[in-house]
Amino acid sequence: MEKGEMIARSGYRAWIGGLALLVCAVVSPGASAQKAAASHASKAVAAPAFEPLERWKQAVLAGDRAGLAGLYAAMPGAFAQTPRGRFSDPGEEPQYWAGLRAAGLQSINPKILQMDTRQPGTAVLTLRIDVTLRSGGQTQEYIVSGAQMWVQQAGGWQIYRSQRTDLLPRPAIRLPEPARPNPQLYPEPEAAHRDLDAALTAARADHKRVLVVFGANWCYDCHVLDAAFHSKEISPLITANYHLVHVNVNDGTSNVDLARMCQVQPDKLPSLAVLDENGRLVTSQRNGEFDSAVRIGMGDVRQFLEQWKPAGVH
Repeated sequence: MEKGEMIARSGYRAWIGGLALLVCAVVSPGASAQKAAASHASKAVAAPAFEPLERWKQAVLAGDRAGLAGLYAAMPGAFAQTPRGRFSDPGEEPQYWAGLRAAGLQSINPKILQMDTRQPGTAVLTLRIDVTLRSGGQTQEYIVSGAQMWVQQAGGWQIYRSQRTDLLPRPAIRLPEPARPNPQLYPEPEAAHRDLDAALTAARADHKRVLVVFGANWCYDCHVLDAAFHSKEISPLITANYHLVHVNVNDGTSNVDLARMCQVQPDKLPSLAVLDENGRLVTSQRNGEFDSAVRIGMGDVRQFLEQWKPAGVH
């Protein structure tokens, strides 16, 4: 795994603990704002994209510091966690992001990997942000991993707390990347046993095998692997031979029993296991062989699926 990718991956893991802090310590909006949040939150979050984030993106592209400032909440408890420490100054984030324009910003693409809306009127986003800068006649691509907690006030959505890494060189990924990751790709952890039982029941009926993918929504490599699964090259192979189950391990502490049963390491994501129709383990990736979209390509994915498909099923 390349150094830049390792730093990015560790950053994603750090957000898991940070997300819990953001959700649990949120300052409750006023009574009227909370009422409005309850009536509008489901509509806002259910949309294909989180619209306030699109406004944030456009303000960053324009270098609009004032516009960005209007998207950050200036209230007690608000802060931005950065590589240089925690700042309660509501101007820190607008200044940082607006400053990218002067640094040669060409494009920015914040991808929502995970969205937590358990509290009414709040949306906690885990993000991978692709950034392209042009300076001195050269174009360079970077990524930022981060998190934002949005709260719905009477005047609209604002960022109450945030976290971010530095700009990191964007690794060259060999698998197809999703234009818009699915924040619900991995169901809630408690669904894993039920989903696995259903897949095994279906496998006993059609004699296919069960492909178990251990991962988490915050993990970008997990989204990339799923994009490969849905490609024209790979999708027919899965449909013909496997029942696919996504097992959410969160930060590595959920569904540990299933990870142990399938002999995968829950801290190496994504990891694959294959079960036969009777639930017996056929093979598993014990060393995180697919945990880096930098190291593997479409040929590796196809070879794995071809090798472990059931005999006699095409």
